[in-house]
Amino acid sequence: MSDWEDSDEEVGQVKAQAALQDYLTGSSRGRGRGSYGGPPRGGPGGPPRGGPRGGGNASNGNWRGGAGAGNQTSMTFMISSSDVGRLIGSGGSRIKELRQASGCRIDTGDTIDNCQTEVHVSGPSQEKCDLAKAKVEEALGMQGNNNNTKDGAGDDDFIDWEAIKGDFDKAQQEKWDKNPPMKKDFYQEHPDVKKMGQSQVEEFRKNNNNITVSNFDEKSTSPLLNPCATFHHAFHQYPDIMETITRQGFNKPSPIQAQAWPYLLSGKDLIGIAQTGTGKTLAFLMPIFIHIDNQPVPRGQRGGPNCLILSPTRELALQIADEVKKYEYHGIKSVCIYGGGDRRAQMKTVASGVEIIIATPGRLNDLIEADCIRVESVTYLVLDEADRMLDMGFEPQIRKTLLDIRPDRQTVMTSATWPPGVRRLAESYMTDPVTVFIGSLDLAAVHSVTQQIVMINGEDSESEKRDILLEFIQNMAPDDKVIIFIGKKAKVDDISSDFALQEIVCQSIHGDRDQEDREQALADLRDGTVKILLATDVASRGIDIDSITHVINYDFPRNIEDYVHRVGRCGRAGKSGTSITFVERRDRKNAVDLIKILEEAGQEVPRELSSMADRYEKFKEREAEAKAAFGGRNFGGGGGGGRGCFNCGEEGHMSRECPSSRGSGGRGGGGGGGGGGSCYNCGQGGHMSRNCSEPRRAR
Repeated sequence: MSDWEDSDEEVGQVKAQAALQDYLTGSSRGRGRGSYGGPPRGGPGGPPRGGPRGGGNASNGNWRGGAGAGNQTSMTFMISSSDVGRLIGSGGSRIKELRQASGCRIDTGDTIDNCQTEVHVSGPSQEKCDLAKAKVEEALGMQGNNNNTKDGAGDDDFIDWEAIKGDFDKAQQEKWDKNPPMKKDFYQEHPDVKKMGQSQVEEFRKNNNNITVSNFDEKSTSPLLNPCATFHHAFHQYPDIMETITRQGFNKPSPIQAQAWPYLLSGKDLIGIAQTGTGKTLAFLMPIFIHIDNQPVPRGQRGGPNCLILSPTRELALQIADEVKKYEYHGIKSVCIYGGGDRRAQMKTVASGVEIIIATPGRLNDLIEADCIRVESVTYLVLDEADRMLDMGFEPQIRKTLLDIRPDRQTVMTSATWPPGVRRLAESYMTDPVTVFIGSLDLAAVHSVTQQIVMINGEDSESEKRDILLEFIQNMAPDDKVIIFIGKKAKVDDISSDFALQEIVCQSIHGDRDQEDREQALADLRDGTVKILLATDVASRGIDIDSITHVINYDFPRNIEDYVHRVGRCGRAGKSGTSITFVERRDRKNAVDLIKILEEAGQEVPRELSSMADRYEKFKEREAEAKAAFGGRNFGGGGGGGRGCFNCGEEGHMSRECPSSRGSGGRGGGGGGGGGGSCYNCGQGGHMSRNCSEPRRAR
C-alpha cells in the first residue's frame, strides 16, 4: 500500500472517532430537530472549516475538539411545545443564530405531557449556558415568566379571574347604561278576565286544546295570568289593534294567542310550544306593534331597530314579513333579510330606517359584521321555530347575536317541539320565562289530518313508490293541492323532470334552487297555477298555505319531529287534510314513534307496521345483549352474533339464511338472485350460494 493511501486511511479513522465522540458527549440527551450536523470538516488537529452545519457543533471560537468535550457545562429547561417551531425557525435558521450568539450548543429534547418540551444547552461555562438560556427566553418572549421549570407555572402566573370578571361586568354595565330607556309592560287586565275563578280558568284551558302554563324555573314565584277569551279582553286599550284584527275576519283567539297575549303585553319572557298552524306568528306579532309604538323615546332617536325576529329558513322569514305587511300598524316599517336575496337592496332598506327586522341567522351575522345593522337597540327578540334553527346548526350564530343585544330585552321563543337544545337556550338567554304548552308535551300530529301509511315491500321500492304516486296524481280532484316531500335534492329534480316528460305540471323547491325560483314555486302553489309541489324538508316548517289538501311523504323523514311538521302543512286553520306516508324497511327505526303518533291521533295502525316495530325492538334487545356480552362491540345485521334473525325475529338462524325470506329478483337484475336472503345461484331460501347443491349458473 502506498504512503498516500496510508495517510488517507488514518485521516478517515480520526474523523470517524471525532464524530462518534461528538455524538456521544453533545447530543445523546436529546435528539431534537437539527441536533447533529455531521463530523467536523477540518483536520484532526484543528477547528472545523466553515462553522456549524444544520444543528451541529457550536461556533468556531468555542470548538474544543474531542478531548475537551467532557469539560463542558450543561443545563436543561422547559419551553411550551407550541414554541418549538419558533425556536428552531425556518430551516433551523433561528436556532443557528442563537447558537452563534451564545457560543453554546442548543438542542430540543423530549416532550413532557404533550405540552412542555425540554431544551438542552451545553457550553464551556455556566455563564455561557445562562446566556444561551436568556437568549432563548428573549427570542420566545418568555422573560419575566416562570414557565421554564418542569413543575409548570409558579406563583407569578396567578390570574385573578374574579377581578377580571368584575371588570368585565362593570364594562358591560357602562355599555348598556348608554341605551335609551325602555318600557315593556303595557297590559291592563280586563275586568272580565280578572273575575275568572280558578275553576273557570282550568275549564277554559282544558276546552282549548289542553293549555298548560307554568314558570320555566320551578322556584319562581311569578303569578300565572288568566287567559283572554276574546280579542277585546286582550286589546281593549288599543282600538287600532282591534280594528286591524277585525279587518282580517277572525272570530276569536287561538289557544296559544289567548294565553300568550297577557304575558307578552306584560313584558314577560315567554316560551310558546304549539303545533304548526295554531297562530303562533300572530301571537307574538300583535304585542310587537304595541311595544314599538309605545316606547318613551321617539322612533328616530332609538339608534336602530326595536324588534328582531330570527327564522330558520328563507321561506318562513318571507312568510312572517308578509304577515307584518298585511297588518300595517301606525306606519311601522320592516325588512326581511335572508341569504339569496339582494344584499345591496336589503342594506339600503336597513339604512333608511326600520323598526322590525325579520332575518335568517346567517345573513343577519353577515350584515352585523359589515356594520350595517346594530342590534344593541333591539328591545324585543323573537326566536321563531327555535328547535329547527338548532337542528340546522345555527346555535353559534344565535348565541353570537344574543351577546350584542341588551340583557333587559323581552325574549319570545316559539317551537313545535321541546328538545333539550331549546331548554338550554332558554336557561342561558331568557329571564324568568313562562312556558305555554298547547296540547300534550308528547310529540303529536295535527288531529284534523287523516294519516295513511303505505307499506312498501317490493324489491324495487323506487318503482313501486313512483307507480303509487302517479296513480294518486291521476285521481286528484280539481280542488286538490299536494306537497310531496322527498329526501334528497337530486331526487326532487329527477322526479320533476319525469313529470315534465309526462306533461304533469308541477313546481319544486329545495336548497339548491335560486331564491327567485323558490319564491315563485310557493306563489304558484298559493294562487293555483300548479297543484303539485315537490319539496325537501326546507318546506316542512312554517309554510302556511291554507288550501293544501294532501301531503305525501315519498321518503320518510330523518326523524319523527320532521314527520309531524310535514303532516302539519295540511289541515291548517282548522281545515281537514290527508297525509300519505310511504314506509320502507329502512325506516324501521322510526316505526315505534310513528305508531305512538298514529295512536295518539286515533289513526289506523297497519299490522305490517306493528310487526316491523316488534322485530326492530327484538333486534335492539339482542344487539344490546351482544354488546354487553362482548365488551361493548357493535353487532349489526345478524342480531347479535347469529342468535336471531332480523327478518322473521326467530332464533337459530341469521337473516341471510332465513327460509321465509321474500323476493327472488336477483342482484343487478339477474334472474335468480338473492333478494334479501335467498341463494344467489338458485334463488331458493334457506341457504347461501356457497352452500348451494345446484350446478353453478353461467355469469
